[in-house]
Amino acid sequence: MKQRPQSPSKPQASADLDALATALCSLKTAADVRAFLEDLCTPSELESMSDRWKVVPMLLQGGTYRDIHDRTGVSVTTVGRVARTIELGSGGYRKAAARLHRHQH
Repeated sequence: MKQRPQSPSKPQASADLDALATALCSLKTAADVRAFLEDLCTPSELESMSDRWKVVPMLLQGGTYRDIHDRTGVSVTTVGRVARTIELGSGGYRKAAARLHRHQH
């Protein structure tokens, strides 16, 4: 990633992330969110995020890293990073997965 001459302060970076989250929340449909993400992200970034999200349900169901890799092609390293984030992160993966599960049933 290209480095800026001066990174934003932590409060500014937090405010910037809040603004992005608010923009995402303002969108009403999956198609709207997809269009926003396609405008916001590079194809490589979209692929990386899609790969991470693809393995979340498998990890939550207790899948092994190797099995998930074999089924998805996502690297074992990425699967491990997602697993660590599920355990130590902010809880976003679990919350989104739980909400999707409730909507599907």
